[in-house]
Amino acid sequence: MQLDPFHLAFQVRDIAEARAFYGGLLGCSEGRSAETWVDFNFFGHQVVCHLNPAIGPEGSVAAHVNPVDGHGVPVPHFGVVLTMDRWQALADRLRENKIEFVIEPYIRFVGQPGEQATMFFLDPSGNALEFKAFRDVEGQLFAT
Repeated sequence: MQLDPFHLAFQVRDIAEARAFYGGLLGCSEGRSAETWVDFNFFGHQVVCHLNPAIGPEGSVAAHVNPVDGHGVPVPHFGVVLTMDRWQALADRLRENKIEFVIEPYIRFVGQPGEQATMFFLDPSGNALEFKAFRDVEGQLFAT
């Protein structure tokens, strides 16, 4: 299965803060930028952080929560499906950097179709990210 890269643009409260989070912590290389936006190579996909000064220096974007497997999943959210090894390495790096998880790393839907490792956390502007992994991504990603 060949995947085409997606493009996602979203708002942040501070460009330097977004650079530190996406570039520094997550290790995404930076692409083009201007004073009010910056794009990153987000695991092979293009994400663009656009400054929204209305959020304010201590503010965050609005979110909603839906129940999934006994947890409150933030909506909207975005992320990437990684291999189990890369997922675990990211979870370890986030813990080492004292990132506060919305949903701690764990395995959900245990023993069911679509069993997966997942974790949720927020960027400094309050944008929710989910990273997940499957033991058999092709057999489990869209399992019903």
